[in-house]
Amino acid sequence: MSGPPAGRPPFDAVLCDVDNVIRYYDPSGLLALERTAGLAEGTTMKVAFAPGTDLPVLLGRITPQEWVESIAAQLAGTVPDDTAWELGSTLMELPFRADGDVVSLLRRARIRVPLVLVTNATLALEDDLAGLGLTDLADDVVSSARVGLAKPDPRIYRLAASRAGARPERCLFVDDTEENVSAARALGMTGVHFREPADLERALTPLL
Repeated sequence: MSGPPAGRPPFDAVLCDVDNVIRYYDPSGLLALERTAGLAEGTTMKVAFAPGTDLPVLLGRITPQEWVESIAAQLAGTVPDDTAWELGSTLMELPFRADGDVVSLLRRARIRVPLVLVTNATLALEDDLAGLGLTDLADDVVSSARVGLAKPDPRIYRLAASRAGARPERCLFVDDTEENVSAARALGMTGVHFREPADLERALTPLL
């Protein structure tokens, strides 16, 4: 199969996940609370991100505050009610930062082709991006809570490609979750399983 015409970028768009690619959370405060409460580290996240608990908030069917209530309700049987509430609230308010290397790579890529963020996120995403100073990072944002679709549903990938003005097979898709990458590849996208900025840099090298 021949490649793209000379001078044409190898991709017509970049579709990129947000969490654990662009944005990273600091769970240290939550883990300390769990230790104090006598819970195994990671218990709160395990409860919070179980499919039956996180899917409603990721699809925009409940608010982040209602998500906290759901988490607290499930933890209440193992710790006091006030502790359960504190754990859920602390998870919701975890501090986060942006990876400067990833942001720089994406900004460079956007000079050549459209960049669309496609992410499973809550209704708080827009405020979070503003807090990071990243409201201008991408041409568009496809957030699960806003569109009512979540990865790995093929429809959210097609929507993101459409927002980018590109056919799926001409999109580069970047995500830290293997299942999401596999779903993108099934649609003909070039998938990148992100583990570190070097993975993104290698994928973007032909474009940059």
